[in-house]
Amino acid sequence: MTEMVYGIAPARSGDPVLPRWWRTVDKWTMSAILLLFGIGLLLGLAASPPLAARNGLQSFHYVERQLFFGGLAMVTMMLVSMMSPVMVRRLAVLGFAVSFVALALLPMFGTDFGKGAVRWYSFGFASVQPSEFLKPAFVVLSAWLMAASQEVGGPPGKALSFVMAITIVGLLAMQPDFGQAALMLFAWGVMYFVAGAPVMILTTIAGGVVGFGVLAYNSSEHFARRIDGFLSAEIDPRTQIGYATNAIQEGGYFGVGVGEGQVKWSLPDAHTDFIIAVAAEEYGLILVMLIILLFTVIVMRSLFRLMKERDPFIRLAGTGLACMFGVQAMINMGVAVRLLPAKGMTLPFVSYGGSSLIAGGIAVGMLLAFTRTRPQGEIADIFRRRGH
Repeated sequence: MTEMVYGIAPARSGDPVLPRWWRTVDKWTMSAILLLFGIGLLLGLAASPPLAARNGLQSFHYVERQLFFGGLAMVTMMLVSMMSPVMVRRLAVLGFAVSFVALALLPMFGTDFGKGAVRWYSFGFASVQPSEFLKPAFVVLSAWLMAASQEVGGPPGKALSFVMAITIVGLLAMQPDFGQAALMLFAWGVMYFVAGAPVMILTTIAGGVVGFGVLAYNSSEHFARRIDGFLSAEIDPRTQIGYATNAIQEGGYFGVGVGEGQVKWSLPDAHTDFIIAVAAEEYGLILVMLIILLFTVIVMRSLFRLMKERDPFIRLAGTGLACMFGVQAMINMGVAVRLLPAKGMTLPFVSYGGSSLIAGGIAVGMLLAFTRTRPQGEIADIFRRRGH
């Protein structure tokens, strides 16, 4: 129990991989992730049968697929979390190269599945969304560049990472996928801030983001339609936001009962983007608060453990991954309660989606690898030595 709370178990050199991994990994974070996946399966049992019926499939077709891809995601998470920071960095470099090329080729070979945004490659039996895999790789690679720029004679890593971020944002805007673009830019901004960015530069970048938003509103009908719908004083009850808002109101504190919810019959994305509406209607505020608590545990424990880390690369990469994970959850739930415009973003480990689950497993596996306890002094030790 002491190890789970304080994370002070030392890594002993020469130990077998599995015992060393079990002793050093953050068990609270891993437990919260497994609970989120379990809740996702529970909600999938409620939300996906209507979609399966509409598509002429067996009732639990999507649940079975979620169990399969989720199982792969959990195994991937465990394997990645066993890697050293150097191995994680190498994986990120390789993943970034493959995902970036795949993202760039989407306009020629991708599909939109009738949703108006070309974001996927369809292989018949499954589809892949490159941006999901690009996110963790981009964060780790950017952290490496920023950390390298702090060394004497190091490369201009901050400038290179910014060029990389802007290029990716441009490719995502072409789909269009402004939600993922904003999420990646946010993760880069957090790491840039932690790396010691001047406030003036951050203010200038924020102004540029606002300017880009105005340009996107004036040039993209897809973007403008979502913003107008968000700002409208009236909610069309026949839209996804209308159905989700009504479902959340109907759920109350304890929900209408398991299997008694109606929103899953009306929302085409009830099993993905609006899964929280199904949770709120059938299980009430209690389950929603539990989901929020689990995401909070993952993010806060990771950040607290990273505060003790003295390697700048690990600190930056872990912070970027943790903040991106938490903000994606906030965006998904914020859209459902109309605090944010519709983004088309999944709730990590809860929503249905093969790419989302496996990419999430990679991202959280990297985060667990970075937050493992290592035989090193804490960052506070450096300041103490400097004071003497």
